[in-house]
Amino acid sequence: MPRALTIDASVFVSALSPLEIRGEESLRLIEGLRDNPRLVILPTLVKPEVAGAVNRSIGDADLAREAGEMKFVASPVVFIELDERLADEAAELAVRAGLRGADAVYAATARRFDAILVTLDHDQRTRLPDDIKALWPQEVALD
Repeated sequence: MPRALTIDASVFVSALSPLEIRGEESLRLIEGLRDNPRLVILPTLVKPEVAGAVNRSIGDADLAREAGEMKFVASPVVFIELDERLADEAAELAVRAGLRGADAVYAATARRFDAILVTLDHDQRTRLPDDIKALWPQEVALD
């Protein structure tokens, strides 16, 4: 069975916002999940991050709300609460890897569930410890 994916908000926002860089590769990944579903494990933090970014870039509140609920993802999605234990793990990753707080939450979620972290963030790709696999959207094999 293929590994689950933890997809950073940057990928979702890029796929949904036509003005975002690397939108095509992000959209290809999201659309590819329709034909090749994978379990997607996301911290609940993704909801306000995506909804806010989509609303700011597109200006459509209804679309932003829908995007925040991940209704456009055709794969099974599991949301993970940011509890104290996950927050502590993320804080430690933020300190050790020099990551921003939100980026560390996605990394800690991926680590906890042995998922592949999919991101457009260079810092996540280059600063994470070896036990967290991070890929660009175009590197994810969906078959």
